[in-house]
Amino acid sequence: MPKMVPPKKPLRDGATAKLRRAVERGGLDAPSLLVATAAKYGAKWLDGATSDDGDFDPAALRLFEAIVEGAYLVAASDGDFDAAERAAFAEVMRAACGEKVSAETLHAVVADLSDLLAEDGMEKRLKMIARSISEPEQAREVLRIATLIAQVSNGVSEVERRVLDCLATELGLDGAAVDDAVRVVEQALAE
Repeated sequence: MPKMVPPKKPLRDGATAKLRRAVERGGLDAPSLLVATAAKYGAKWLDGATSDDGDFDPAALRLFEAIVEGAYLVAASDGDFDAAERAAFAEVMRAACGEKVSAETLHAVVADLSDLLAEDGMEKRLKMIARSISEPEQAREVLRIATLIAQVSNGVSEVERRVLDCLATELGLDGAAVDDAVRVVEQALAE
């Protein structure tokens, strides 16, 4: 029997612009861990080399990668993540991180994440994200940004919700955490 794949959902009209405004206002989190860690991650890759100015923060880089991977796993949860979806994902993530990371870098990160997901599977990747997170505040940010990715594609689908629930469990968050993340994201995008 062929695998049933839900129909693709386009990005909500004006999602990227709404997202930029929400990030600028601090509507998703003030200050956003994604924006803060993205700045360090973006600096790491300036001119193709890591910075030797003492600003290297491996914990911030791991947190940024965990946030992006959590969002990627939700975006790829329908099992079909084509080139158009990759481009949209990179555009939305770039907006969400305050454009602190180049599109080229995000495309490279997405390619790596795709390989890891294909090699390890969803369950192992969710566990690997959780291993990178040390504080509840970080766990909530990972969940919030993953929820954001689901929400901007015209709402959280059933398969995306299941991945969000699994992610919350791996991160040690209670059952209400996903509902809270959905509420925060909806409010931020509605303004």
